[in-house]
Amino acid sequence: MPARLFSDSEDEAIPTHAMKRSKLNNGRAYAREEPSSAFQTKLFINNQFVDAQEGATFETVNPATGDVICTVAEAREADVNLAVKAAQQAQDGWRRTTGPARRDLLLKLADLIEENLEELATLETLDNGKPLGVSKAVDLPLVVKCFRYYAGWADKVTGQTNPVEGDFFSYTKVEPKGICAAVIPWNFPLLMAAWKLAPGLATGNCMIVKPAEQTPLTALRLAELIKAAGFPAGVVAMLPGFGPSCGGVLAKHMEVDKIGFTGSTAVGHIIMKDAAESNLKSVTLELGGKSPLVICEDADMDEAVAAAQVGVFFNQGQVCTASSRIFVHESIHDEFVAKLVAATKQRTQGNPFEDVMMGPQVSQEQFDIVNGYIAKGKAQGARLACGGKKTKGKGYYIQPTIFTEVSDDMTIAKEEIFGPVMSILKYSDFRDAIKRANDSKYGLAAGIFTRDINKAFEYADDVEAGTVWVNTYNSFDTAQGFGGYKMSGLGRELGPKVLDAYTETKAVMVKLGHKKGH
Repeated sequence: MPARLFSDSEDEAIPTHAMKRSKLNNGRAYAREEPSSAFQTKLFINNQFVDAQEGATFETVNPATGDVICTVAEAREADVNLAVKAAQQAQDGWRRTTGPARRDLLLKLADLIEENLEELATLETLDNGKPLGVSKAVDLPLVVKCFRYYAGWADKVTGQTNPVEGDFFSYTKVEPKGICAAVIPWNFPLLMAAWKLAPGLATGNCMIVKPAEQTPLTALRLAELIKAAGFPAGVVAMLPGFGPSCGGVLAKHMEVDKIGFTGSTAVGHIIMKDAAESNLKSVTLELGGKSPLVICEDADMDEAVAAAQVGVFFNQGQVCTASSRIFVHESIHDEFVAKLVAATKQRTQGNPFEDVMMGPQVSQEQFDIVNGYIAKGKAQGARLACGGKKTKGKGYYIQPTIFTEVSDDMTIAKEEIFGPVMSILKYSDFRDAIKRANDSKYGLAAGIFTRDINKAFEYADDVEAGTVWVNTYNSFDTAQGFGGYKMSGLGRELGPKVLDAYTETKAVMVKLGHKKGH
């Protein structure tokens, strides 16, 4: 049974699936001490919600206030083993399920998410801190689209026949990997879960998901919807927990066939090492970035200013593609900075359940990390043009921050900050701007604003990044693949390409009893 939200009546309880936004007041649930919340808080294994084997729990916190929302069961090795055992029991039947049957389950799940969009968006905002308007208009619609897109692929993943020499018939079969683990970040909790669940399920894999410990609540609500949609027991598990004691166990597990991770490059190294030292499981990684955005002298100034804000301040800067290095041509530098600073000072920030553009950072830890980078920027000689302070009141709020007079060797120009901190660098020569843009260990994304189509194509050809945006930024679509060069990761998410990560190709050679052509 999920925990329940008590109404004014002592005896009346409202189950999780009936939770409405009216039961939330500025992100706080009206809840009595026992049970502590309106939300599902247990592990999801074999289509059942269960306590952790060791009885371990952890608190999840509302970043807008710093208050505890509820206590969640913490998965550890014994729980991982249970989830893997359930997946092993389910995998043979699930892999043999027809493509149309998997398609229909995914479409049903997408419908359920859409029907519960308001509730899921509210829960995402409560646990993550992003503005409710963003959760409703961006995150949740993209989640629905993702499940529907891969539902469309479920009955279209096929092998082929091969024109081999000799009296043989050759064909290939595309088969699921098997048991796939997914370690999800906290910046887009439900959307990143969808990016991995949807293609994995469409291709017939069992999925074990570890949501981020900072933001477990929407994943557990999604598990309720997965069960309601009719997915068989064991096909999906949700294991809230911590990196070393849960994610690390999945990475090392000898019965897990693939692991996908979205998060920091440092943890990506650990996962690759664990996978290599265990069963050489397949690994896909979507890691960090320090993305460059080049503003040419002929750019539409207003559009460039707007895109620069979206590139860095969207989702409180907690975006792996954040355009935190903005190269501005010297001839328009001062005008661009003046307009950008003026626009940034107009950005509203506060209670994410109100009509604001920015909420808090996700946690005290992330708040401290971002403030540390702001301090380094000041200490190393960058000029603080605006922001750089905590917004007054409770919660983990940091003002949108702009540094100018930044040099390429400064820490804020080299390291991923994952917060609302923008570095503006001046350039004079276009080829030099590209060279400097590429002078990074990362290569996740890049952008350019120009009216010159030749410059746009030159930049797109020569910049070392997995995604390049021209006269736009942070524009995503499920049909377009996403991933990084260099230390920004391995493999691709989204689009048809990601299906390769969840499948194996089997070649079959059959000797014919007759000569070809006779």
